[in-house]
Amino acid sequence: MSNQESNSNAMSDVPLMQVKGLIKEFKAGEQIIRVLHDINLTINQGEMVAIIGQSGSGKSTLMNILGCLDQATAGSYTIFGQSASQLEADELAKLRREHFGFIFQRYHLLGDISARDNVAVPAVYAGMDSSARSERAEQLLTDLGLADKINNRPNQLSGGQQQRVSIARALMNGGDIILADEPTGALDSKSGEDVMQILRNLNAQGHTIIMVTHDPKIAEQAERVIEIKDGYIIADYKNEHYQHSHLKPESILEQHRKSAFSSFIDRLFEAFKMSLLAMRAHKMRTLLTMLGIIIGIASVVSVVGIGKGSQAQILTNISSLGTNTITVSDGYPYGDPRRQYNDDNLTPQDAQAVADQPYVISVSPQINSNTNVRYRNIQEAASISGVGKDYLDVTGETLIQGQGFDEQSILKRTQDIIIDDNAKRTFFADKPNPIGEVILIGSVPGRVIGVLAANDGGFGRGSADSPTLYMPYTTMMSRIKGTAYIGSFVALIDNNISSAAAESAISDLIKSRHGADDFRIRNSDSIRQTIEATTATLTLLISSIAIISLIVGGIGVMNIMLVSVTERTNEIGVRMAVGARQSDIMQQFLIEAVLVCILGGLLGISLAFGIGELINRVGGESFKVIYSSTSIIAAFLCSTLIGVVFGFLPARNAAKLDPVDALSRD
Repeated sequence: MSNQESNSNAMSDVPLMQVKGLIKEFKAGEQIIRVLHDINLTINQGEMVAIIGQSGSGKSTLMNILGCLDQATAGSYTIFGQSASQLEADELAKLRREHFGFIFQRYHLLGDISARDNVAVPAVYAGMDSSARSERAEQLLTDLGLADKINNRPNQLSGGQQQRVSIARALMNGGDIILADEPTGALDSKSGEDVMQILRNLNAQGHTIIMVTHDPKIAEQAERVIEIKDGYIIADYKNEHYQHSHLKPESILEQHRKSAFSSFIDRLFEAFKMSLLAMRAHKMRTLLTMLGIIIGIASVVSVVGIGKGSQAQILTNISSLGTNTITVSDGYPYGDPRRQYNDDNLTPQDAQAVADQPYVISVSPQINSNTNVRYRNIQEAASISGVGKDYLDVTGETLIQGQGFDEQSILKRTQDIIIDDNAKRTFFADKPNPIGEVILIGSVPGRVIGVLAANDGGFGRGSADSPTLYMPYTTMMSRIKGTAYIGSFVALIDNNISSAAAESAISDLIKSRHGADDFRIRNSDSIRQTIEATTATLTLLISSIAIISLIVGGIGVMNIMLVSVTERTNEIGVRMAVGARQSDIMQQFLIEAVLVCILGGLLGISLAFGIGELINRVGGESFKVIYSSTSIIAAFLCSTLIGVVFGFLPARNAAKLDPVDALSRD
């Protein structure tokens, strides 16, 4: 005899299944109930075995153990020479999807998908190529007389048709071993006969059939009958007339198995599809679940947008001082005791020295005073500012009428005046064009040559309602104040130069000229930074409050997903029975939680845009909500993360369910 023949014979001598001293107990309250007592059993390849007994005799429990859906309390069970008790959950799942096919009394079909997709489910988890999977599912249904029912859902099929779909599903991956629990119990006589004929034909093709029944007439059609009573095997005999098949079922999976990565993507797509179906089946529950996420995301995005808009508005107001300016003021710093003795330290020459620096674009000296101003019979207290020819460039203010000062205005100490919007309304309310009019400043007359645009921000001006007049600083020094000193000067810094570095350089320059730090410096950029920091802090504070609603929404997602797991326990059991790994079950529920949160995030962002549009319409040009792409992306990622975090517990609970317990729940 050749070595090859010897090995073949050795393999055929190994029993397909072997049970020794098997005991199964259940806990009922504080009592332990023993369902199976010291079961010893051997089943060989190709047998058709009927396990018969009355309800409660333990026959279904034994079949569940043989099908690796349940485990014994004591004793041993080996299949293909492997001890079932030593196999991990995913290894048992591999056995179920590659070697077992289950035909359940209550069919256990997935109600949301078609007959073809129900049949194909085991092949998804086994990694069969999608085209081959679809083709085989359709062929099996056609062979079982359901060619015209391929796209029907279970609720569109009769009981006999559903049982045939269940048989096709059992054969999808090859079905070396088919376990049928009361295969004819819920069928009429004709359908029952058809199912039994199908099972006998499958056995003739080499499939090992193990069926559970309480009907002796069904048991008589099997090759071997095992009778169980009160958890004991009381009889085990063969029907002599039955012809045993020595064929082996063809290997299906190896012909069409995909790569591990392709198989993973296929299972991911299946989980995604089932998640969408579950969400569609419970639209209102899904919407209520998303509500917390929608409110949280909308709050975060809206608050950040409003904060950005407020910040932009404030910074626009600041820009009236100049986009990048440094103001040097006369006098010792606040708190210095020398300040009370000497306030005349800053001169126009200091301003010119700063203007000569390469990093400075322009400089405007400034000297201020308050005095009474009269035009005809109108007299009002006003602020008077002596400024340089570059004042408008430095501060960013604009003229709406007339012209500004030039070099000659400064050199010749002209008595030209520029008035602001408040002064125009105060002195020239009934005169659209005040250019050329003469105003008396104290006892010094001045001619109006320009009118400034309104400055709603109030930066760089006096009181919001106080009239302000501008004249050349040289005129102010000689004709109004009678001094050789200026109160301050404003320097416009090149935008390519660091504002902090320019401030330090100017400070060093003035200090070297004066020999003391008898001046004060204010950097407009520091104001900008302070406002940006303040608005950012406020935005963060309000966003933190909004994030709380996200967390509450996440808890809602978790609670609803836990309910969903409870509702779909039977579906989980079916998927486990046909070979789904724990990771497959976990993946499906995790994807569903993430999808709920992602969809809630998208709706929340849309709601935020709607709120922003409403605010923009109400606020007009004075205020605009500015959306931050960073906050939108962060909010979206946050909603996804919430789906993962709060979906993990329900998904893990689903993956840890015991298959036989899951199947027993409807």
